[in-house]
Amino acid sequence: MDYRYVGKSGLRVSPICMGTMGFGTWSDKAEAFAILDASYERGINFFDTAEVYPVPPSAELAGLTEEIFGEWVKTKPRDSIIIATKVAGAASGWFVPPIRYGLTAIDRHHIKRAIDGSLKRLQIDYVDLYQVHWPDTVVPIEESMEALDRLVQAGKVRYLGTSNENAYGLTKANTVAKYEGLTRFQSIQNNFSLLNRRFFDELANVCRKENISLLPYSPIGGGVLSGKYQDGRTPSETRFGDYMRGDDSRQKLMAQRFVNEGTLASTEKYLEIAKKADLSPVTLATAWSMHWDFVASTIVGVRNVGQLDEIFSAFDVRLSDEILKDCDEVHQQNLYPMG
Repeated sequence: MDYRYVGKSGLRVSPICMGTMGFGTWSDKAEAFAILDASYERGINFFDTAEVYPVPPSAELAGLTEEIFGEWVKTKPRDSIIIATKVAGAASGWFVPPIRYGLTAIDRHHIKRAIDGSLKRLQIDYVDLYQVHWPDTVVPIEESMEALDRLVQAGKVRYLGTSNENAYGLTKANTVAKYEGLTRFQSIQNNFSLLNRRFFDELANVCRKENISLLPYSPIGGGVLSGKYQDGRTPSETRFGDYMRGDDSRQKLMAQRFVNEGTLASTEKYLEIAKKADLSPVTLATAWSMHWDFVASTIVGVRNVGQLDEIFSAFDVRLSDEILKDCDEVHQQNLYPMG
């Protein structure tokens, strides 16, 4: 396995990270253990979770994913695994975290509450990478970074990261950390795929200049790039199929963001490229995400063990200049209004 460093940290992680957000909803404990065991046996040493998981988020189930993962961690040597989890950000216009009564914030109180809860559920005494799940635009970044630094000094956390952040927010946070003598963010976890290249706008440049690693999520576009939503299909036991058939308006909007006329038109072209390259479209999408120099590890998620083979095949793929050019040409046609 070609392990990669995360930012300037001592964390060496597999190029694919196993995400866990469906453990407890889409995958029961037995299936979750099977997924985790198969990943570990393949050489995956990096696993990502969050205090708000599983999805769809709910007050009743929040924290269940960490509990399931914590049970599995006990079956493996702790030092062989890099564990990442997250503190829920403040309520935004589209989402209110269903924990701590929706009053979450990236302040001293909530950060301490969050890490203590995660460590208890995970049944461990430290996490390797602790991430801000999404930015808090109210609490001063100085307070947030100081509170996070306390966790590092206390030995509860090894390194810090953020997610769903923009270039200004990432740069501001690490500038504060530098001049205040605090622990900086070594990573950023943002949406990045063949269907969403916004990271290239400014964030890629920040990561390259400042040696910060991207940990991309949704590399398969929430499953869209597999082709399963083509021709108007809304298959059962799929995230956006379930969302589109449900009654939650926010979930419907999220599904429409990923599954729309533009993304499906682009996906049709990516399916052709995958066929030409004799690759599964899932393998193509995963390999494309892993290709970039600022990416440390690509976060994937599955419902069952049977979905792992196409993803893990990306370990053995090096995309040719011709394939990359073909993918760029699809992007340049601007077929998808995805952000």
